[in-house]
Amino acid sequence: MAEVILDIGGRQHRIACRDGSEDQVRRTGAMVQQRWSAAVQASGGLNTERSMLFVALMLADTLDEIERTPGVARSRDEPLLASVADRLDAIALALEQAIPKP
Repeated sequence: MAEVILDIGGRQHRIACRDGSEDQVRRTGAMVQQRWSAAVQASGGLNTERSMLFVALMLADTLDEIERTPGVARSRDEPLLASVADRLDAIALALEQAIPKP
């Protein structure tokens, strides 16, 4: 089992992943970090958990937009989109578990 350290919102998070999937985890982590500032602003900066929810909503919105794009061959892309959604869920769960509870 491999491990990747993601820096999101100025905090480091250790993420366990399958050997060979480190680059994929880094890419998806970069997607989260890319949206972090907007998520913090949208959440009012209240807490990390709420900001992470906004990141998840932004990513889900992007995925929904892709799925609704005319001409996308859904039968071919559905397994890929489901896989991306599963990976995003796993990353969000790992980040939530890394957040210390008050």
